[in-house]
Amino acid sequence: MEMSENGKKKIGVYICHCGTNISQTVDVKAVAEYAWTLPDVHLSRTYQYMCSDPGQALIQKDIEEQGLTHVVVSSCSPLMHERTFRRAVAEAGVNPYLFAMANIREQVSWVHTDKAKATEKAKRLIAATVFRVSRQEELFPETVDVNPAVLIIGAGIAGIEAALKCAIAGKKVYLVEKEPSVGGHMAFFDKTFPTLDCAACILTPKMVDVGIHPNIELLTWSEVTKVDGYIGNFTVTVKKKARHVDIDLCNSCGDCVEACPAIMYPDFKVVEINNRLIKQKDPSEAKVPVAPRG
Repeated sequence: MEMSENGKKKIGVYICHCGTNISQTVDVKAVAEYAWTLPDVHLSRTYQYMCSDPGQALIQKDIEEQGLTHVVVSSCSPLMHERTFRRAVAEAGVNPYLFAMANIREQVSWVHTDKAKATEKAKRLIAATVFRVSRQEELFPETVDVNPAVLIIGAGIAGIEAALKCAIAGKKVYLVEKEPSVGGHMAFFDKTFPTLDCAACILTPKMVDVGIHPNIELLTWSEVTKVDGYIGNFTVTVKKKARHVDIDLCNSCGDCVEACPAIMYPDFKVVEINNRLIKQKDPSEAKVPVAPRG
């Protein structure tokens, strides 16, 4: 319910002492009296421990007897008890999303020593929460189908390991890599720190596993260009760049390199001279084929 029978919002405000965690720094009685003056507030109460069973029962009793339409609890962090109070108001017949919390413990009493200033800050936080909850709308949970497939971008050692873990767990995995081959930077390492184990000895078996696992669809020489949808139901567009070879027939013989009509240009290296990066031709490097432009 969003309105009372006469169409007026009735907000109940509850200020928690939290033992002495809040009350030793905040004048909770003054804050409760101030809450009465806020628009649409129908009642304002204080209680020693609002999260306790009697505290929750107090809120539920007021909802049933006073016809509250919205509830504000001013206590600790919502991370601790937002679920607790949402469940309590829902059991009393109020939509749980017409409830809000004002954190006057972590944000006020635990970070201030001046009681007058802390009390004034608590009043402002509660006022903001009352205004916010009065504008909240009822929400209702719904169930939707979820696609359990996993998309992993980048097939370095981290991407490979993540893909294998998900695939072994039975998930369909799409592993996208922008380079022609998997392995990432680790493929260029000799040893790994700190054990100085052979990098290739660790990486190579995983590269093989990721290539042959039935739950992994490997998309190399590809890039993600668009992501639509929402959590559990994403639609991802992947651009597969042209290889100019039939990957089903390729056996890595290398003959296509000699027959390729690509333009050849000398490789470059970048050297640092007097703290400046200089791009130089490196005649010692082999020529690199590049696909013709246009």
